[in-house]
Amino acid sequence: MSRFVAVDLGASSGRVHLGTVGDAGLEIEEVHRFANGGIDLLGHLHWDVLAIHRGILEGLGRCAERGEVASIGIDSWAVDYGLLDASGELIANPYHHRDRRTEGVAAEVTARVGADRWYRRNGIAQLRFNTAFQLAADRERAAAASRLLLIPDLMGYWLTGRQVAELTNASTTGLLTTSPGGEPIWDLEVMGEIGIPTGLFAPLTQPGATVGRLLGTVAADTGLPAGVPVVTVGSHDTASAVVGVPAGREPFAFLSSGTWSLLGVELGAAVRSEEARVAGFTNELGVDATVRFLRNVMGLWLLQECLRSWRVTTDADLAGLLADAARQPARRFLLDVDDPGLLAPGGMPGRIAAACASRGGPVPSGPAETTRCIADSLAVAYRRALDDARRLSGHPVEVLHLVGGGARNELLCQLTADACGLPVVAGPVEAAAAGNLALQARAHGEIDGGLAELRALIGGRLRTYEPTGADWPWSEAAASLAPAGATTTALPAS
Repeated sequence: MSRFVAVDLGASSGRVHLGTVGDAGLEIEEVHRFANGGIDLLGHLHWDVLAIHRGILEGLGRCAERGEVASIGIDSWAVDYGLLDASGELIANPYHHRDRRTEGVAAEVTARVGADRWYRRNGIAQLRFNTAFQLAADRERAAAASRLLLIPDLMGYWLTGRQVAELTNASTTGLLTTSPGGEPIWDLEVMGEIGIPTGLFAPLTQPGATVGRLLGTVAADTGLPAGVPVVTVGSHDTASAVVGVPAGREPFAFLSSGTWSLLGVELGAAVRSEEARVAGFTNELGVDATVRFLRNVMGLWLLQECLRSWRVTTDADLAGLLADAARQPARRFLLDVDDPGLLAPGGMPGRIAAACASRGGPVPSGPAETTRCIADSLAVAYRRALDDARRLSGHPVEVLHLVGGGARNELLCQLTADACGLPVVAGPVEAAAAGNLALQARAHGEIDGGLAELRALIGGRLRTYEPTGADWPWSEAAASLAPAGATTTALPAS
């Protein structure tokens, strides 16, 4: 059997997995994990991309110790990028999407382009951290650059020397539109209006294409043979994670739960209505000509930042904290998890308390109450996103698949089932790696078929949480916590 390497980069860690396709389906082994996160330099938040590259090389070296590999695929978070000069050298450490430099930029740029016109062109929610707004805040460096590569494409470039722009991730930039023939293309018209150099972007590449082959220097560093192909996957990790959803024939919604939460439905065409724009929904391009119609929710970032403040570092301590939170009164403390004041790092417990106080509700005190506040508030936000996704798309939903790190959080999974009034199938935790590996296996010819066949391979440890039927007005709470200007119409749970 051929073996494939999935490099899955998250905001808090990077993982390198080996995968094989056998009689039992897709078998996955994590061979390396390394820390990741933003670094504050002189008041601005950056990514240490050289450390990420080093972590990838170390992981590839461990894969080499286990034998031959057929290909490598890389996925990561979206929107962030590196700028290269004319010789292909990185100009500076990439900014982190939570950096403060984009404050106020989105409103100014959107007013120039026209919010409704822009949404009709690309269907992407106009969030302050989008690549388009980051570039508008970074015009001087962008003007001095010859090429922009999104993070997974940058990592692939350093392995192969080849520059591409994989489609699923490129769609998150806010800088794609549709050609008269219906094909996605870079939106040169909007780039010109914003002041972004139109020659910055690499050619668009579909998932499943060979980017290039390992350079000799990389081979020497890792022990892998020169010439191992690097293959595009769903390089936006959510694109690979949705491929990794172990869905059957029933109509489903997905919730990719990590630092960010992304809840939505998989469609055959974008929904670019004004109502969808106002509701904050985005249309990201997926694998096999699909569209991920979803809303970004702040996610486990809130808990991760609190754990950092409380110096909770072990799994045992986290398990104890979640058990204490489960014993707290339900839904006593609620906040809008998408409050912009919660986007930046630092001092999260205090900012959560302030956000609760600003709504006139009770204020959590201590780790257990704050953790319960986060879990309850996320569940309410998920209910609002699910109600809106079904209403705006007309897509029925019978089950919610929750994948990613949040699948380990039993409290959050059960609250999500209760809030949404649907069974929640939790797992796999490493759905992005699973989707990444499955796409490589298909590109290599070991799998035939489309998404249904790929998903039939995905197993792992799954757990189903049934709603308890608790009589509580989840939809009304979701509407009351909606950000100003959002539209929410409550629907029945099923």
